[in-house]
Amino acid sequence: MSETEPLDRLRHEVRRLEGGVVVAFSGGVDSAVLLKVCADELGDRVLAVTADSPSLPVHDRDDATKLARALGVHHRFVPTGELEDDRYRRNDTQRCYFCKHALFDTLAPIAAASGLRHLAFGANLDDDDDHRPGHRAALEFEVRAPLKDAGLRKDDVRVAARALGLDVWDKPASACLASRIPYGTAIDPAVLARVDAAESFLRRLGYRTCRLRHHDDVARLELAPEDLRDAVTRDREAIAKRLRELGWTHVAVDLRGYRSGSLNEGSKESRGEQREQGRGR
Repeated sequence: MSETEPLDRLRHEVRRLEGGVVVAFSGGVDSAVLLKVCADELGDRVLAVTADSPSLPVHDRDDATKLARALGVHHRFVPTGELEDDRYRRNDTQRCYFCKHALFDTLAPIAAASGLRHLAFGANLDDDDDHRPGHRAALEFEVRAPLKDAGLRKDDVRVAARALGLDVWDKPASACLASRIPYGTAIDPAVLARVDAAESFLRRLGYRTCRLRHHDDVARLELAPEDLRDAVTRDREAIAKRLRELGWTHVAVDLRGYRSGSLNEGSKESRGEQREQGRGR
């Protein structure tokens, strides 16, 4: 398979959205590739919408603004209100469903008012291998997933991003700040802000791939394996000092390094879902 084939398939899927589309745009690589191809194929029949939520990291907000401007795409931030939903705040294993439901419930009337027929988001084929209850909300709202429909996996998306000239092609994977909070611990906007401040500090130190998992008074850091040595030697005192200033009593570095969705580890729902997917559901 040539490097251009996945991108060609994606262009074909996007052309099927000829009635126009509202793209749920997070500022990450997946939604950036989707938005770029939609802009190329559909012209001004595209609107990028980013959730204005306490769970959106500051650097993703900035990236979304810069990229939409660079692409010349109409772009809006809209409040999504998931924190007003007790079911979201209680943070069980279905949290992402309630988050995505709030997002798509907000986007649907925007699409209708704008005369755009479709909603789309940046799910790719590899997302089926993780615990993604938000995808159920996408099905309920008939939200299209052109990357997935075109058979693109994470590596394909990055190759496509580079071929499209997107600066974010090598941006580390990102996720909402609520993913740093263990299931069963209520989502608190103040904690989300602390996590965002801590991760912003780590990025300023040079740690491009980083997660701070919040465990009450313990901050557990997940970093790229090649960065672990610097974190516990060169930057140990600076990291401990700043995180204590932000309110954590203890600072721990996870020796296993960064793992996407590590708080899903041990989840019965996650294990069951993965078994079902393994049987070809």
